[in-house]
Amino acid sequence: MRAITYTQPGGPDVLTLTDRPVPEPGPGEVRVRVAFSGVNPTDWKSRSGATAGAALGADGQVPNQDGSGTVDAVGEGVDPVLVGERVWIWEAAWQRPSGTAAEYTVVPARQVVLLGAGPSFELGAALGIPFLTAHRCLTVAESLPDRLGPGSLTGRTVLVQGGAGAVGNAAIQLARWADATVIATVSSPRKAQLAAAAGASHVVDYREQDVVAEVHKITTKGVDAVVEVAPAQNAAVDAQVVGRHGAVAIYANNGGDQMTLPVRASMNPNARWQFVLVYTEPERAKALAVEDVNAAVQDGAVRVGEDAGLPLHVYPLAETAQAHRAVEDGAVGKVLVDVTA
Repeated sequence: MRAITYTQPGGPDVLTLTDRPVPEPGPGEVRVRVAFSGVNPTDWKSRSGATAGAALGADGQVPNQDGSGTVDAVGEGVDPVLVGERVWIWEAAWQRPSGTAAEYTVVPARQVVLLGAGPSFELGAALGIPFLTAHRCLTVAESLPDRLGPGSLTGRTVLVQGGAGAVGNAAIQLARWADATVIATVSSPRKAQLAAAAGASHVVDYREQDVVAEVHKITTKGVDAVVEVAPAQNAAVDAQVVGRHGAVAIYANNGGDQMTLPVRASMNPNARWQFVLVYTEPERAKALAVEDVNAAVQDGAVRVGEDAGLPLHVYPLAETAQAHRAVEDGAVGKVLVDVTA
């Protein structure tokens, strides 16, 4: 089979198209014929050595956590009824050598989720990390439920800092599905259009507007959750807008790795500052996220593409290095690898 591998950390150029044997599923595993592979920031960071990834074996690492495709074989203990099912995949390469940038990948059965006949493979490959991260960010506040669904966030207000990013887009879509009022911040008119297309109730251009003032026009009691991509830049703003028993959920360190927290401003509302990394989040929270995200998909509430505020950038398998480079360079939208091309 064709697969992208790397045997040492480095830039995108370490990614090489190779020919490898088709892997066999072991006990409790399934093999998926991959259609699309999703590329996320943690994929290039792991490849570059900037963050911890799987130990590189003699055969190298196949990158990319997220993907979609069709189950084509199962291992011992797995119901063979899964063969032929269309699925989406999460965390394929987390502490494992076989990510989704290959024609076939093998993962534990719990890490494939039935996609059904309707949703596209492109949508399935875009779910994993962004949507599971967004779910965690929307459910960590003490005052919020730990499940999302229609009506679960009625009367709640969510601030998504960076509404045009992949996680920001996912947070907007999930929060709107749950009936929250969503305020999204962006840095340009183009990104404002994308956040609005995703479903944001209000869009604030932080380069042209005062975010604190705009949020307070929308809600006098503060927001229940902040989905935060750039805490070093936004901590002071977040502290001024988070409401009583709300949470600032930090899932990235864009703009710097150090932040200063306003203590009294956070203490008054009993606010929570929560760090989020999907790979190491509590198992129950992740299991609930997988269920809820898939429920949103089956409900038709999750979309991809320009009209969903998430433009797709698709590369053939042989150009996975360019796909990684696009994410590393800050591509706006979702970068996918068409494994069949």
